Amino acid sequence: MKTFRGTYTVMITPFDERGELDLPALRRFVDWQIEQGIHGLIPLGSTGEFLSLSDEEHVAVAETVIRQAAGRVPVLVGTGAEDTRESVRLSRRAEALGADGVMIIPPFYSTPTDDELVHHYKTIGDAIGIPVMVYNNPATANVDLKPQLVARIAEIPNCLYIKESTLEVTRVRDIIRLCGDRMTVFGGILGFESFVEGAQGWVAVASNIAPGPLARLFELVADEEKIREARDLYLRYLPLIEFVGGQYYVGGSKALLRHMGFPVGNPRPPRLPLPADRDAMARDIVRMLDLGFRQAA
Repeated sequence: MKTFRGTYTVMITPFDERGELDLPALRRFVDWQIEQGIHGLIPLGSTGEFLSLSDEEHVAVAETVIRQAAGRVPVLVGTGAEDTRESVRLSRRAEALGADGVMIIPPFYSTPTDDELVHHYKTIGDAIGIPVMVYNNPATANVDLKPQLVARIAEIPNCLYIKESTLEVTRVRDIIRLCGDRMTVFGGILGFESFVEGAQGWVAVASNIAPGPLARLFELVADEEKIREARDLYLRYLPLIEFVGGQYYVGGSKALLRHMGFPVGNPRPPRLPLPADRDAMARDIVRMLDLGFRQAA
């Protein structure tokens, strides 16, 4: 069983001009991410528009990323669903395809109780043999996995990781304090701040655009303890991190990649392409940070 650590990109899903899956572009994107130094990849998260893909497309995306990564970095597949049985099915399928782990957001409409959430994750964990990364994002899931609840979930043998996506960075501290080595924390929204509090990773949107620098950010804090140098790097890339941190995280990421010379299509409705003023901001960020899609031959 692999250990997960570092900056992991929660990946966009490339589409062609007709809005269909662009698997050749996805393969190139996987290679570029790994060449740039990313520590891990997570397809089929919300940034990957998992709710806008058919079941057949889910399989194609997961299979493509796993095969193209070819063991060079860990691949966790998003397998969240409203129905526990469906999340079990998706998780078993991800395991069969060769995923190293799964990332699972709680049921996002039924607002389950704490006991129901523990049962949900235990049912999934008991059904598979690969690690589960629990995903706390109360803004989208309508439930909040607070540290005390996370400590209960950490008793499930293979619920070993959590993506903590609130702005309360002290939760990283509290999860570590309550769970010890039973639960490894990845930051969600806050990367640098989570590393300083002891997080061992970051599930990042912005690393779709700048995988190398944001992987380096983790290494500077967690491995080399060069906090001042890391903070300088963080502040340099903060405009990018903030740009994809809000409502336009999917469309913004795709616009940035297009301005970098790697078109990956528009988001699927109900999401729309960026309005003109936001698209101009994306272009300016690419120029300011000298970003480009440069792939090894």
